[in-house]
Amino acid sequence: MHRITGKTGGDSLIEMSPTDSFNDNINGYDQHAQDPSSTGSIQQGQSPSPLRPEVCVDTCESLNTSLASLSPSDYSDSPQSDPQTSERISDLTGLSRKRALFLKFRSRIDKQQHSKDSVFFRDGVRMIDFVLSYVDDKDGERKQERRRLYEANLVNVGLELETEDKSESDDGKTFFLKIHAPWEVLATYADVLKVKVPFKANDIPDNSDTPMNWLSTPFRLPEHIMHPQPDYFTAPFDKSKSDFFLIDNKDTFFSPSTRNRILYYILSRCSYFRDECGEKDKKGIKRLLNNGTYTAAFPLHDCRYWSRSKDVNCESDRYNLHKHWARFFCFFKEQPLNLIRKYYGEKIGIYFAWLGFYTEMLLFAAIVGSMCFIYGLFTYDDNDWSKEICSEKVGGNIVMCPLCDKKCGYWKLNTTCNSSWQSHLFDNVGTVFFAIFMGIWVTLFLEFWKRRQARLEYEWDLVDFEEEQQQLQLRPEYESKCTNRKLNRITQETEWVLRRTATDLMGRLLLCWATVTLWISLIIACIIGVIAYRLAVYAAFASIMKDSATSHLQVVGPYITPQLATSVTASCINFVIIMILNLMYERVAVWITDMEIPKTHLEYENKLTVKMFLFQFVNYYSSCFYVAFFKGKFVGFPGDYEYMFGSKLRNEECDPGGCLIELTTQLVIVMTGKQVWGNIQEALVPWLMNWWGSRNARNHPESLYSRWEQDHDLQSFGQLGLFYEYLEMVIQFGFITLFVASFPLAPLLALINNIIEVRVDAWKLTTQFRRPVAAKAHSIGAWQEILNGMAVLSVVTNAFIVAFTSDMIPRLVYMYAYQPDGEMNMKGYIDNSLSVFNISAFLLANKPDDGESPSWFNSSITTCRYRDYRYPPGHEKEYSVTMQFWHILAAKLAFIIIVEHVVFLVKFFVAWMIPDVPSDVRARVKRERYLVQEYLHNYEVEKLKIQLSQNGHSDCTCTPMIYPSIPKHEVLSECL
Repeated sequence: MHRITGKTGGDSLIEMSPTDSFNDNINGYDQHAQDPSSTGSIQQGQSPSPLRPEVCVDTCESLNTSLASLSPSDYSDSPQSDPQTSERISDLTGLSRKRALFLKFRSRIDKQQHSKDSVFFRDGVRMIDFVLSYVDDKDGERKQERRRLYEANLVNVGLELETEDKSESDDGKTFFLKIHAPWEVLATYADVLKVKVPFKANDIPDNSDTPMNWLSTPFRLPEHIMHPQPDYFTAPFDKSKSDFFLIDNKDTFFSPSTRNRILYYILSRCSYFRDECGEKDKKGIKRLLNNGTYTAAFPLHDCRYWSRSKDVNCESDRYNLHKHWARFFCFFKEQPLNLIRKYYGEKIGIYFAWLGFYTEMLLFAAIVGSMCFIYGLFTYDDNDWSKEICSEKVGGNIVMCPLCDKKCGYWKLNTTCNSSWQSHLFDNVGTVFFAIFMGIWVTLFLEFWKRRQARLEYEWDLVDFEEEQQQLQLRPEYESKCTNRKLNRITQETEWVLRRTATDLMGRLLLCWATVTLWISLIIACIIGVIAYRLAVYAAFASIMKDSATSHLQVVGPYITPQLATSVTASCINFVIIMILNLMYERVAVWITDMEIPKTHLEYENKLTVKMFLFQFVNYYSSCFYVAFFKGKFVGFPGDYEYMFGSKLRNEECDPGGCLIELTTQLVIVMTGKQVWGNIQEALVPWLMNWWGSRNARNHPESLYSRWEQDHDLQSFGQLGLFYEYLEMVIQFGFITLFVASFPLAPLLALINNIIEVRVDAWKLTTQFRRPVAAKAHSIGAWQEILNGMAVLSVVTNAFIVAFTSDMIPRLVYMYAYQPDGEMNMKGYIDNSLSVFNISAFLLANKPDDGESPSWFNSSITTCRYRDYRYPPGHEKEYSVTMQFWHILAAKLAFIIIVEHVVFLVKFFVAWMIPDVPSDVRARVKRERYLVQEYLHNYEVEKLKIQLSQNGHSDCTCTPMIYPSIPKHEVLSECL
């Protein structure tokens, strides 16, 4: 197939007569190629550079036989333009020339009624399977030579090329190379890739009907959207047995995602060198993109997302996806997973299947969490300890010791009345139940996802799929560093390998992980800085608010305390630091992963996943871990306070209402802020970049704004596009599992975010990004193991939060063992939980400065109270811990051990009870394997009978066609 260009050597466009035939040159483009020195194209009649057979086999498997199937019209010449018109236009310059070309081309389009918004070649028959774009640099002779050799090799393997000249593009600089794969190419590589195709209609009855099924009708999508393709039994494609499969139409037999996956497989393996395989391979579109030979490589969207394609042969899947999936008002509808898989491939389909299932499971967690929160609201008036804190008789008469040195004065307990009521909403008996529930919920989520994944594996023909099948290709960055060859034990072929000495390997690993450790240390340093901010600023807030400076503020004034002001501002600063460090570390993680030079893309993604998640885990969760497990635990007592690293900053104390409300504040700010910022960034940034990039072309008529230019103006999704989507959701998963005991509404916030996230991801993928290259994946990969690890860790963290951060255990110990009246209530708990200190025993460094204490404080007050269980002054064990302290500690440890064992026992029992693969899926897989064997056997027998009958039952010793590598004509000649 000769390459077709849209230029005849000058800048003029060819005027077409209305009577010209509808062929390759329907748009008036001359099929004669340009001078190779200017575009690197192949001229008609010029043979491509000689390639040895071994080179063709090693790179793309020669398919020259497909050339014979082309019609003569494919080689026909197009009419020439009027020379006077061409001369007049060529004499113009600048905007005048561009406008003349624009109007001339528009008039030609109007005559032919042929739109460039099409996914077909100019003949309107051959589909565009892939597009390459490039800019013809003035000093790009090496790039031109690479393109010429690369495109010659593409032609040699049977691909058909068609070029759009730069004069046709909006910027006047960009060439577009359109590529079509004929049936012979698709069939050959479908055989190589073992693409599963249908051979028999599925005869297993569908028993999915459930009672009250009509209730789900509002949430369903039309049948043709949910199931765009019939259900078949499938088998790996075999080119030599093509009549075994159900091939109705060769043009539509392979789905668009399969076609572009095959094309990308070929493009990734075709070479661009002239000489025989020499010192190093030079092949693959990725290396050509990296060195600037091509600027972009992408498959086309099939139509505009807001309207159907005018071509009756186009299925307009993009339009259907946008209409039924990518709009926010479809949030209550099910996702068309089969259509997503058909259009984008299995890898993206698996992601949206997982995200949708995760969102569905969050609904149950959100309902239970909301019930626990409502329980806190209904038991609001039964909160005896908050009543005591707010009471003038109890809380109004209890003088508390200063919370910081010098700048903090004495204060009354009832000033924390509001925070104690707020704390009860999250710190109640329902918290313990919810923590246990979430431990079981996580297990159910992971186990049921395995079952959903197994069903998708069967429905999407991924049962026998190996992850290595899509990762056979070496990374171009790895190949460029290779200096030695080594025999591959599997393929028995020599391949380039990277020479690595033990010293080099250890040095790289040490440098990479030293960098990771350094950045994690930087996070910890930032957290320490935020803690120092808390300690320093609290004293300032306490000094400012000692006379109720915020009481004049309406609505929020009474709720603002030094503790709340410090917590909120520190959380906001911490969130800003998190986002800045996250932005910086992403580049560092990619850089150090590149330094390791992973061999395959799967290995690259796994290495990057470990580094990114480890950093993100410390970055997002470290502040929550500090508040949950360190704040208020190492403060000492009046007269013997603990200081941070020996400085003058005293360690923070918890509010008398507990540290749980502060952990809730921290969690809400970081989690909500991340989700809101993430959705804005995902939706707004691509939209602004696309709006700016296509600002000129938007004014063109639809027929002139070509399909390839429209997609070229969109953003590239990138190979790591899904990586960041998974990372975002896994970090959210950590928030709703690791610290959910402090905030039962976290699953509700995550549910609302994910409902938006599904539609935002769908919208940006459908409207703002080029169509990604389809890829296969049978699972969510390394993220599954990360989720399993977080599920186990969440049981431990929630048990510790309930035991050490919440006041649940001290209250229960008091009620059952220390209630003075022997009643099952909490009366007297506040007085019991506060110890007494003699003010005269304060050290000079701890005493408040003059004027810092409130006006009601006078010399008649001789003692103050603090949060601890210690003996009072004058006791023989003065200021040492009481026996109640040890009882509470023992109860906390016992609670942790019991809860962990119970939850883990239930988790393992549930995991054992729920099989990973549903029984009906297992039966279908066995049925399909049986049918494949049976039908193949019958097929071979019938073939043998036909061969024998054709040869008149002669003594033919030929074997049945069970060797796909033997061409048919060779088998027949053997018989003859």
